[in-house]
Parts: sequence; structure tokens; C-alpha cells
Amino acid sequence: PGSGGAFVLPDKTELAIFVAPGPKELVIVEKICNQVGDATLVILLNARLSRQTNFGSDDARQLFLNEFKPVFNLGAAAKQDDAPGILIFRKFPDDWMIARKPQVGQPKLLIKQADRPTSEDCKAAYDSIEISDVEKGVENILDNVAGWFR
Repeated sequence: PGSGGAFVLPDKTELAIFVAPGPKELVIVEKICNQVGDATLVILLNARLSRQTNFGSDDARQLFLNEFKPVFNLGAAAKQDDAPGILIFRKFPDDWMIARKPQVGQPKLLIKQADRPTSEDCKAAYDSIEISDVEKGVENILDNVAGWFR
């Protein structure tokens, strides 16, 4: 920060990383992006932009949701009530993946697609799951054991 003034990047900054910016910080980041243009690589770490509701302006919403590219994402894909155990994953430049996390073992890939999955995509993927009898049996046993500790 400057002496009592607004935050300014030093001249010729090649890389700026902003960690977990909230709505107030995104206003500052937008101003910085407009000032430095393509001369500075701006990285938002753990920004959770898809969960932001207040960007301050339509221009800022456009910048953050359409110009910034998610390079790594792993998280719950939708409301867990709609698609329990469904995850989305992406590492740039690969496609987005929708997977199911079973109670035991690695996630099982359901769908790969170029665009970020919507809640509807996740619900459709969940609805299409066919679980083998063995997998159902293992999950039922684990649910029963977990119930002992509740």
C-alpha cells in the first residue's frame, strides 16, 4: 500500500498473486488489471469466483468470470442434496471432469467436457450412475460401521 493511498503495484511487476480475495479486494484487483493490462500476470489463488455474487460492476463480473481461467479446481460440484459425492476437477489445460467419490477407493470418472460443469450437469451425471452390487455392499457395510460411532 502507498502512504495512506490506494494499493499500487511497483513498476514493471511481472507477477501479482492475490490470495482468497473477497468482494472488496476484487475491486482493487480489477483496477490493477485495468492499469497494468497484459504487462503483468495476475493470479487469483483460492478466489472461488463461481461463488461470488458481488463483483461491483458488470465489467468486473465479465473480467473475473470470462477472462480469468481456472487452472486447478477440485471441489464439490453441486449441492450435495442434488448430487451426493459428486466432484468436479480440472487442471489446465485439460478438460473439466465430473467424478463420483465412493466411500472407498479413488474417484470414478463419469464425464469429461470442455466447459465448466453446471449444477444440472452434475445432477445428470449423478442420476446416470450405475453402482455394482459389490460396491453397494461395501458402502452399506461402511454406513453401518459409521453408524456405530454416531
